[in-house]
Amino acid sequence: MAILRLIPIAILFFISLSGFDFAPVRIQYEGGDWYNDRECLKILAKYVNLHTDLIMDTNEVILKMSDKRIHNYPFLFITGHEKLKYSKNDVANIREYVSNGGFIYIDDDYGFNKDVRIFLKEVFPDRDMIRISANEKIFSTLYPFKKLPKIHEHYEGPPEAYAIYINKEIGVLYTYNTNFSDGWALYETYKDSDEIREQALKMGVNIIYYALFK
Repeated sequence: MAILRLIPIAILFFISLSGFDFAPVRIQYEGGDWYNDRECLKILAKYVNLHTDLIMDTNEVILKMSDKRIHNYPFLFITGHEKLKYSKNDVANIREYVSNGGFIYIDDDYGFNKDVRIFLKEVFPDRDMIRISANEKIFSTLYPFKKLPKIHEHYEGPPEAYAIYINKEIGVLYTYNTNFSDGWALYETYKDSDEIREQALKMGVNIIYYALFK
């Protein structure tokens, strides 16, 4: 698989141990439903495995923000509704993780926006979240998108995406009013159309590829 030559050493370490190119990590936090859409990463992994050269573990890893083991993984996922509680140790560990090249995708599943923005400002007080468009390379690493798809109508207005850059690359991606991860959930959960689900899954693939090969 030629693409493996591009994978960083940390990821190659996991290939040798598990047979997977990488395993996704869902972050467990206090105060909210971090476990929302429990099957979404598994379904995204199956799509990645079927449509790309990557082998993504269909069993997500669950870790807390303060857990040093997050540094062994290239991709962290955070979602939920409303409350996001955290400690100084959480903030310090997440800052170190992203500053050293890790990638975090945060998806607002409704009511998460205020707490996420406060949290990210504490993690990176000297960096602003920059609103980005579908022209940003993270959204076209494998599947090109001319505009951000809106998977679910949680709020009025267009979908929004924000980034925190580290050394000119995105270290944190935050999506608001898009809810890509709902489109990765079991069909029975929301009964989205095949077209909507396909858009969400393709966007998920783009984010995964960027996280691994940025």
